[in-house]
Amino acid sequence: MLIDAHNHLQDPRFDGDRESIVSEMKSVGIDCCIVNGTEPSDWQSVVQLANQHPTFVRASFGLHPWKIKARPADWFEQLRGFLLQFPNAGVGECGLDRWIENHDIEDQRIVFRAQLALAQELDRPCTIHCLKAWGPLMEELRQAKALPRFLLHSFGGSIETAKELVALGGCFSFSGYFLHSRKRNVVDVFRKIPSDRILLETDAPDMLPPDSHRKFGDDVRNHPANMAAVYERFFALTSVNTEQLYENTDRWWSGNNA
Repeated sequence: MLIDAHNHLQDPRFDGDRESIVSEMKSVGIDCCIVNGTEPSDWQSVVQLANQHPTFVRASFGLHPWKIKARPADWFEQLRGFLLQFPNAGVGECGLDRWIENHDIEDQRIVFRAQLALAQELDRPCTIHCLKAWGPLMEELRQAKALPRFLLHSFGGSIETAKELVALGGCFSFSGYFLHSRKRNVVDVFRKIPSDRILLETDAPDMLPPDSHRKFGDDVRNHPANMAAVYERFFALTSVNTEQLYENTDRWWSGNNA
């Protein structure tokens, strides 16, 4: 069994063939997936998917740093409402990003800090995005009074950063995009991360893997069923098997450390 630890199945780019995509995911052994909302306007779409596929889709609601400038004044109240309505849902995708143009990192920090605290308060898993903002992110995590169970999705940081995140309790997900030859340094980092902290994701419809690992879809939209081929390659590179990855994801999500 496989778990896709992070995707955006609600994305409009999947409109029209979402059900066939879910069928293809199941056909390659994907048992369930974590679908991450990115802003209030798509949270209801995540809900619809979770209702349509109650054993396959695990819902997560968050405000992505790319979307904070357009956020409504009551975004936090809406987020709390969704999380209270769905007690098994996670928080995310949230985080910090200095890669995007005209970013306001201080505003991002305010929004991220609120979501991190809410995940801790409600005891929910938290999915974190970070691009070119490792310094601010580490400051936020170090300064937090307490941290929720958190995942650095599509982790592309250094091994030094990873070691500190491990000490803080973090998990790390690897996406098929990192199988491109130009990203081999990321594979080297994952070889040094404790195997019980590693998850695997697609980030579909983004983060396309190399052509050799795309058995589904096209060269524009990442098909989440490509996860099976990525699992095989990741095992060949790191010896971390599917059972371990499944257990890691389930433990991070549920908080069950038994």
